Amino acid sequence: MKNLPFACVAGALVAMLTACGSSFPPPTDRLASAEAASRSARELGADREPRAALHLKLAQEQIDQAKTLMQDGDNKRADLVLQRANSDAELSVMLAKENTAKAEADKAQERVKALKAGK
Repeated sequence: MKNLPFACVAGALVAMLTACGSSFPPPTDRLASAEAASRSARELGADREPRAALHLKLAQEQIDQAKTLMQDGDNKRADLVLQRANSDAELSVMLAKENTAKAEADKAQERVKALKAGK
């Protein structure tokens, strides 16, 4: 009988921890951010650059996985997956921008060569 209060306290503690663990809010802001970054990457032409396209594909797969996790109520894991998705989408944006900047630099060098050859 001496252990009864301890058992009650332990049981209450387990119940509280379980309740707190399952009440992680849906990561809707992170989902919106990852989707926006993916959209930006597509608009910047990430589909045309292999490295950017790979990271864009990974981001989309992770977004889809996170949506499934959210439907299943696993919001904490969905949040972690969306963090990865956002990182991959942002990397895709940066790679697409790098590709565009490189193409513009190459065109500028060609114009300079053409001007020098015309002298």
